[in-house]
Amino acid sequence: MYDHVLVPTDGSEAVERALDHAIPLAADHDATIHALYVVDRRVATAGSSELHDEVIADLESEGEDAVAAVAERAREAGLDVETVVRTGTPDTEIVAYAEGADIDVIVMSPEGKSPRERIQALGSVSDRVTDDATVPVFLIK
Repeated sequence: MYDHVLVPTDGSEAVERALDHAIPLAADHDATIHALYVVDRRVATAGSSELHDEVIADLESEGEDAVAAVAERAREAGLDVETVVRTGTPDTEIVAYAEGADIDVIVMSPEGKSPRERIQALGSVSDRVTDDATVPVFLIK
């Protein structure tokens, strides 16, 4: 039923809780875990243009660490893993990746709104992913 399970990550503890559900789900179906980190271009462009490249590099490095942590847990469980770091708007990139990679289910936590989302009351990434995704989205509190 599930061949590809997407776990979007921001490197937070909330991702650990999502993995507590995604890993057994993937193991039960002999599925591949896809770890995705999205460098939020809105954050990267909020500062001065002189710092843009440095901010992007720092966020990409953070993303590599975040997907590596997901991959390590999944591999310890004997699962195949794909890791990806993209740049864009997180909800848009998560949904686009799910469609392009033939993802069967997305497992994520609704916690961890960014400071920008709290200030602007934009709603959470998980809310927008749930609204826009064409596959089931499991939200783990």
